Amino acid sequence: MTPLDFAFLAAYFVVIAGIGVWSGKRSLDSSQSYFLSGRTVGWLAIGTSLFASNISAEHFIGLTGTGARSGLAVGQYEWLACLILLLLGWLFVPLYMRLGVFTMPEFLEHRYNRGCRTYLSSISLIAYIFTKISVALYAGAMVLNAILGWDVITSAIVLVVATGAYTVFGGLRAVIYTELVQAFILIGGAICLTVASISEVGGLGALANKVPTDFFNLWKPIDHSDFPWTGILFGAPILGIWYWCTDQMIVQRTLAAKNVTEAQRGTLLAGFLKILPVFILVLPGIAGGSLFPDTPPDGLYAEMVKNLLPSGVKGIVVAALMAALMSSLAAVFNSSSTLVVMDFYKKWRPDASEKSLVRSGQVATVVLVVVGLLWVPFISELSDQLFLYLQAVQAYISPPIAAVFLMGLLWRRANGAGALSALLIGFVLGAVRFVSELGMKAEWEGMPDILIRYASINFLHIAILFFVISVSVVIVVSLMTRRPTAANLAIFDKSDTTADVAAGDGRNLNVILSVLLVAIVLICWAVFSSWVFGGDAAAVGA
Repeated sequence: MTPLDFAFLAAYFVVIAGIGVWSGKRSLDSSQSYFLSGRTVGWLAIGTSLFASNISAEHFIGLTGTGARSGLAVGQYEWLACLILLLLGWLFVPLYMRLGVFTMPEFLEHRYNRGCRTYLSSISLIAYIFTKISVALYAGAMVLNAILGWDVITSAIVLVVATGAYTVFGGLRAVIYTELVQAFILIGGAICLTVASISEVGGLGALANKVPTDFFNLWKPIDHSDFPWTGILFGAPILGIWYWCTDQMIVQRTLAAKNVTEAQRGTLLAGFLKILPVFILVLPGIAGGSLFPDTPPDGLYAEMVKNLLPSGVKGIVVAALMAALMSSLAAVFNSSSTLVVMDFYKKWRPDASEKSLVRSGQVATVVLVVVGLLWVPFISELSDQLFLYLQAVQAYISPPIAAVFLMGLLWRRANGAGALSALLIGFVLGAVRFVSELGMKAEWEGMPDILIRYASINFLHIAILFFVISVSVVIVVSLMTRRPTAANLAIFDKSDTTADVAAGDGRNLNVILSVLLVAIVLICWAVFSSWVFGGDAAAVGA
């Protein structure tokens, strides 16, 4: 890093601070302003915010490293997200906005009962604190340590304090508008590294000759350890529905939209942007793997930044990485505080004033920032593998959540007893899987064979199993118990509200864009389902 690089990095912090102060001026007027930006956000800000909230250090590190190890197959998650975002915009968002909910657990209370709301609020907060915040800090601190030479403690503190400052005082408005800028910065930085790595390797043709013949094939055999085609087709969408359509951190951005049409177009923009990571993160990872074959996958991104980029450009790419880190961390802080205030504090004090709710949101965010700081001394002592395990906990509990939301929208007979039973049984199944996997990796003595086999099932296949079981539980228990009340079904009977204004031509354009997005994804699948540069790809099948 040269003085010019640090100048770019300093400029990034100044710009983000300025946007945070400017956009947060009107956020303290009411709870709706603080937590949902007054429901006045346009499609451009929503789409870029969805993308920036999703892309973090784990993407820069993970997609690049996995691309170097396995090729483009990891990009399936990115392109599937394009289609899941359509589901968010056309199926989920209209009902969320018509109810006027602040949180996803609040929707579950409307559709089912208070127990479902409490479960999802609690499990989401625990997952955010012990996985999302900790993983973001760990991954970010490791990369900044490798690129800038900052020690892990300093890196983590800078990330927490810088992000927490504008999140506390600006609420969701500050988060969304800083993410709008951060999205373009991280895309620009990633493109810089893509061009540098492909040029260094001699172009796409030269790269094709240096990697295994199946690296440009998206579809892997059914027994592939990471990306079996059955898991990609049937398991990955389940996890995608949970993440993109029911997770507070993501959906909260769409709830801030002016109306349903704007929210839908924001999800469409995010869908088009999700096409990019395969080309600007996975593809340069393949190139980097051929250039630095002895570098561990998790260290590849930092190695490429240090060795391939000239002065000045390196500062832009590091700023892009900071943008990815801070946007995701800000999203976690803001969404967690929303859950705390709207699902717990407001229930405890239903007569709390608007100022009290905003102040409580600020306090909750400060507490989360403090929790993040308390994590700092421990992150350097924890291994990469442990963080993978922590992430797995969240992934194992997501299929029942996706099942409960989908059944609530698609089957009117589903009731609170069935939903809560599915959530609890799914949690137990996930916990047993998690413990079994830990035991298998640690080679615990006397571990039953059935648990070893259970832990050995591919992660995506286990998601399918959990989802099927959860749906079955919802159906069986619902049919055995009383029908949902009229209040539970009121979400289906609400007439159009102000949230549906501006449907006309805007809705027609959204339909056209949706068809275009699906067509692009299908073309990408078709192109990369065989050896794109000539020759035969690995056979796909059993």
